[in-house]
Amino acid sequence: MWRAGFKWLFLIIGTTIGAGYASGRELWQFFGHESVLAIVIFVILFTISCYVILYISFTQKTVHYLPVLETLLGKKMTALYDFMIILYLFTVTAVMYAGSGAALEAFRIPYLIGILVSAFLVVILFFWKADGVVTMNALLIPILIVLLLATLLFFLFSQKTIFELSWQHQSNWKAGFIFTSLNILPLVAVLGAIGSKIKHRCEIWIASFGSGLLLGGITLIYNESLIHVAEELMYIEIPLFAILKHYPLFMAAMMTILLWLAIYTTAVSGLLGLTSRLQDKFNFPWWLFALLLTLAMLPITFIGFSNLVAFLYPLYGIANLYLLAALLFYPFMRKRSE
Repeated sequence: MWRAGFKWLFLIIGTTIGAGYASGRELWQFFGHESVLAIVIFVILFTISCYVILYISFTQKTVHYLPVLETLLGKKMTALYDFMIILYLFTVTAVMYAGSGAALEAFRIPYLIGILVSAFLVVILFFWKADGVVTMNALLIPILIVLLLATLLFFLFSQKTIFELSWQHQSNWKAGFIFTSLNILPLVAVLGAIGSKIKHRCEIWIASFGSGLLLGGITLIYNESLIHVAEELMYIEIPLFAILKHYPLFMAAMMTILLWLAIYTTAVSGLLGLTSRLQDKFNFPWWLFALLLTLAMLPITFIGFSNLVAFLYPLYGIANLYLLAALLFYPFMRKRSE
């Protein structure tokens, strides 16, 4: 039970910590100064959302996300959000590939070659279908979390920073709602694919509360680190690199690999959501479907990583607020119907 709960916890975090989050670009887009309250709001809303998605997936033993959407939104709105999820997963997975190209440029690997290498390694995993994705997350995400936290904490200590949570002038509190709504759409897609594999309700508690608290802690620490290099972030594609320049070359190289791993796990999760939803309609092998989708995504990557994040993420965050409201009101509506 505990082992399974942590397996879903790492799947949630692997879906959330992608190119935008791990690079710092997504966090700086939404948070920054005066954002402690916004991050606390994100933790609360994210935890509730994960619990509701997992609960519906578990009770209905789902193998893709459509039954989850129908339970939350009804059939009419489900058609709209089904299209939105497909579009979201498609474009955001393209963002992950763009991020992988940008990350590997640190090793002087050409942008296009970095994208192609990452795409190949993503598609290979789909020979093992959903089980391969879950296993990969369970192996890589703990390593990713430990290294990311160690890097950020070391940076803050090296800056002789006293980490304190100021509750004054929290003008950015609204960002907590938009940031949560941005991240729940891929979670509906990915967690809807594993409902039939959840055996006990305790797994849901472990996964939802554990992921919320862990992501909240990382977000607070990461945001505080980015504030210290705020003046440099206008001139850099990946904000994490502004922190890494304070480290020895070897450590910077290790963290770049870490960034690439975060991108890889989210690209895999995005393709899992797409493939589980569409594969039955076309009846292709999982790996072939993942390959065809990846080839279709490649032209989008030439727009550039930071441009894609700046345009798409706020747009999806606002569009998903209705789904977030449905998730938050679901427990009350269920009790009323009972």
